[in-house]
Amino acid sequence: MKTPGFVDYFRASTPIAEISDLNIGSRPAARRSGERIEDLRAIPWVFSWSQCRLMLPGWYGFGAAVEGCKGSLEELREMHRAWPFFRSVLSNLDMVLAKTDLAIASRYAELVLDTKLRRDIFTRLSDEWHRTRKWLTAITGNAELLADNPTLARSIRSRFPYLDPLNHVQVELLRRYRAGDHDERLLRVIHLTINGLAAGLRNSG
Repeated sequence: MKTPGFVDYFRASTPIAEISDLNIGSRPAARRSGERIEDLRAIPWVFSWSQCRLMLPGWYGFGAAVEGCKGSLEELREMHRAWPFFRSVLSNLDMVLAKTDLAIASRYAELVLDTKLRRDIFTRLSDEWHRTRKWLTAITGNAELLADNPTLARSIRSRFPYLDPLNHVQVELLRRYRAGDHDERLLRVIHLTINGLAAGLRNSG
């Protein structure tokens, strides 16, 4: 996304900086020092978006791509029926959308201090999420997310009551930490919420 201020939005609205402090891999989060997204490794990039419940890398752009597609909706439906690869892609998209929570993501967006930047980018992301959901429904014919996988749908729904409070706690802790409270215990609890959310969402990046 070549949107002015997007890097600032990403850095503020996700716990990417705090994730970078975690000892969860053999390599640093970025290939080199700096703020460029291009230098960020794939796992922390995906992981940070899953923490704020936006799951952006898994769905962003699908709706716009479908609207820009020269083929017909019926051709896309036929691809879904007859092409296992395309069906698998949409199945994964379905799962990622089901794990997204725009209301919680909006709480993380509040960590972006620039009000206009926050409003402009979150609105754009929200619009694309709804566009993607609309076209996924149009292609698959399923009005509900994970309609073809009720077991997974129940599993995700059963985990949300435990995950949602963790997200709200994490937002508040990030707000305090970034405001200057650098108590080691605070950072440790932030890291514990990161681990808890990763375990509950079952997405590690």
